[in-house]
Amino acid sequence: MSPHIKKGDMVEIIAGDNKGATGRVLRVVPEKNKVVVQGHNMAKKHVRPSRRNPQGGRINVEQPIHISNVLPITSKSSRGSRVHYRINEDGSKSRVGADGTEIDKPRKAKR
Repeated sequence: MSPHIKKGDMVEIIAGDNKGATGRVLRVVPEKNKVVVQGHNMAKKHVRPSRRNPQGGRINVEQPIHISNVLPITSKSSRGSRVHYRINEDGSKSRVGADGTEIDKPRKAKR
Protein backbone atom coordinates (compact mmCIF):
# COMPACT_ATOMS: atom_id res chain seq x y z
CA MET A 1 0.00 0.00 0.00
CA SER A 2 1.35 3.43 -0.84
CA PRO A 3 2.17 5.71 2.10
CA HIS A 4 -0.35 8.46 1.32
CA ILE A 5 -0.14 9.63 4.94
CA LYS A 6 2.80 11.52 6.42
CA LYS A 7 3.82 12.34 9.98
CA GLY A 8 2.04 15.48 11.17
CA ASP A 9 -0.97 15.12 8.83
CA MET A 10 -4.46 15.68 10.18
CA VAL A 11 -6.48 12.55 9.39
CA GLU A 12 -10.03 11.26 9.74
CA ILE A 13 -10.53 7.68 10.95
CA ILE A 14 -13.01 5.94 8.64
CA ALA A 15 -13.29 2.49 10.26
CA GLY A 16 -13.17 0.87 13.67
CA ASP A 17 -14.17 1.99 17.15
CA ASN A 18 -12.99 5.57 16.57
CA LYS A 19 -14.82 6.00 13.24
CA GLY A 20 -15.43 9.67 12.43
CA ALA A 21 -12.77 10.98 14.80
CA THR A 22 -9.91 13.21 13.67
CA GLY A 23 -6.38 13.54 14.95
CA ARG A 24 -2.75 14.24 14.11
CA VAL A 25 -0.44 11.45 12.92
CA LEU A 26 2.36 10.93 15.44
CA ARG A 27 4.22 8.14 13.63
CA VAL A 28 4.06 6.15 10.39
CA VAL A 29 5.16 2.49 10.35
CA PRO A 30 5.59 1.72 6.61
CA GLU A 31 6.81 -1.86 7.16
CA LYS A 32 3.46 -2.80 8.69
CA ASN A 33 1.29 -0.24 6.80
CA LYS A 34 0.17 1.37 10.06
CA VAL A 35 -0.07 4.85 11.56
CA VAL A 36 -0.35 6.08 15.14
CA VAL A 37 -2.99 8.80 15.61
CA GLN A 38 -2.78 11.09 18.64
CA GLY A 39 -5.41 10.30 21.29
CA HIS A 40 -7.11 7.42 19.44
CA ASN A 41 -7.03 3.60 19.63
CA MET A 42 -5.83 3.74 23.26
CA ALA A 43 -4.82 0.69 25.26
CA LYS A 44 -3.65 0.15 28.84
CA LYS A 45 -0.02 -0.79 29.35
CA HIS A 46 1.27 -2.10 32.69
CA VAL A 47 4.61 -0.57 33.64
CA ARG A 48 7.05 -1.32 36.42
CA PRO A 49 8.30 1.41 38.72
CA SER A 50 11.22 3.30 37.17
CA ARG A 51 12.87 6.68 37.44
CA ARG A 52 10.57 8.05 34.78
CA ASN A 53 7.46 6.53 36.40
CA PRO A 54 8.32 6.01 40.09
CA GLN A 55 4.94 4.59 41.08
CA GLY A 56 4.48 2.19 38.17
CA GLY A 57 0.92 1.18 37.36
CA ARG A 58 -1.14 1.37 34.18
CA ILE A 59 -0.64 3.98 31.49
CA ASN A 60 -2.57 4.74 28.29
CA VAL A 61 -0.70 4.31 25.01
CA GLU A 62 -1.80 4.87 21.41
CA GLN A 63 -1.88 1.71 19.31
CA PRO A 64 -1.29 1.68 15.53
CA ILE A 65 -4.21 1.80 13.08
CA HIS A 66 -4.01 0.31 9.57
CA ILE A 67 -3.22 2.98 7.00
CA SER A 68 -6.26 2.04 4.90
CA ASN A 69 -8.55 3.09 7.77
CA VAL A 70 -7.49 6.76 7.73
CA LEU A 71 -7.87 9.56 5.18
CA PRO A 72 -6.02 12.90 5.18
CA ILE A 73 -8.21 15.95 5.81
CA THR A 74 -8.37 18.65 3.14
CA SER A 75 -8.71 22.28 4.13
CA LYS A 76 -11.59 22.93 1.72
CA SER A 77 -14.05 20.35 3.02
CA SER A 78 -12.51 19.60 6.45
CA ARG A 79 -13.34 15.93 5.81
CA GLY A 80 -11.19 12.98 4.82
CA SER A 81 -10.41 12.72 1.12
CA ARG A 82 -8.67 10.23 -1.13
CA VAL A 83 -5.22 11.22 -2.32
CA HIS A 84 -4.11 11.92 -5.89
CA TYR A 85 -0.68 13.09 -6.98
CA ARG A 86 0.00 16.06 -9.26
CA ILE A 87 3.29 16.79 -10.97
CA ASN A 88 4.02 20.52 -10.94
CA GLU A 89 5.74 22.56 -13.68
CA ASP A 90 9.08 22.41 -11.86
CA GLY A 91 8.91 18.58 -11.75
CA SER A 92 8.03 18.29 -8.07
CA LYS A 93 5.22 16.07 -6.89
CA SER A 94 2.41 17.25 -4.61
CA ARG A 95 -0.46 15.46 -2.88
CA VAL A 96 -3.92 16.61 -3.89
CA GLY A 97 -7.29 15.67 -2.41
CA ALA A 98 -10.09 14.29 -4.59
CA ASP A 99 -11.77 17.71 -4.46
CA GLY A 100 -8.69 19.35 -6.04
CA THR A 101 -7.22 21.08 -2.98
CA GLU A 102 -3.58 20.54 -2.06
CA ILE A 103 -2.87 18.55 1.07
CA ASP A 104 0.81 19.47 1.38
CA LYS A 105 1.47 22.82 2.91
CA PRO A 106 4.72 24.69 2.14
CA ARG A 107 7.13 24.14 4.99
CA LYS A 108 9.61 26.66 6.31
CA ALA A 109 13.26 25.95 5.63
CA LYS A 110 15.29 24.64 8.54
CA ARG A 111 18.07 26.97 9.68
